[in-house]
Amino acid sequence: MGMSPDDPFTALRAEMVEIIARYAEVSGDTIGKVALAPRVMAAMNAVPRHAFVPAELRAYAYHDTPLPIGFDKTISQPFILALMTDLLEVEPGAKVLEVGTGLGYHAAVLSHLGAAVYSVELVPELAREAEPRLRAEGFSTIALRTGDGTAGWPDHAPFDRISVAAASDLIPSRLLMQLRPGGIMVVPTGLEDSQVLTVVRKDAQGRVRAQGIMPVRFATLMVSH
Repeated sequence: MGMSPDDPFTALRAEMVEIIARYAEVSGDTIGKVALAPRVMAAMNAVPRHAFVPAELRAYAYHDTPLPIGFDKTISQPFILALMTDLLEVEPGAKVLEVGTGLGYHAAVLSHLGAAVYSVELVPELAREAEPRLRAEGFSTIALRTGDGTAGWPDHAPFDRISVAAASDLIPSRLLMQLRPGGIMVVPTGLEDSQVLTVVRKDAQGRVRAQGIMPVRFATLMVSH
């Protein structure tokens, strides 16, 4: 997985990881730590982001910014994606539900960390394009489905971790029901101009605790009709 050491994007990817590290350091008071987990940083350095953006944007793939991927959707800013991954505390073998596949980048990062990834995408065209991109980079075990992400994937629930790449006014109740006791969900919550990246923990007794981490701006979590 990932690219060979002589790939022209290798140095750019390393620079992106350095920028993520600096952002984490200066955001320490906000995010509660001055460095993200080494495993997460290694995954960000290994997975080729340029393989998961439109061809015309490949030159910008390692800028620390969101990029449009079509259908009014974006691939998340690398620092935010890395932070979300860190907050999920993904261990090898964890069953992870991802809501919002996009073109597959975050699913690839989660899979690189050893997770069993189940990813749901609302936009059929994006879902169809994500599969060959993931397969081309060696991520052939990720389960993909087109549908309403707010409904989760009940056939494979419960999940150890849930990552939501779109904002919901409140913690999505149907997703929360599919989170295993002891599990973690990371989801942007709040209204459009006041979203907060939120970590939701469900303890062994099923009690839920939510912690706001930092202001963010995501597209709204959409429901299919």
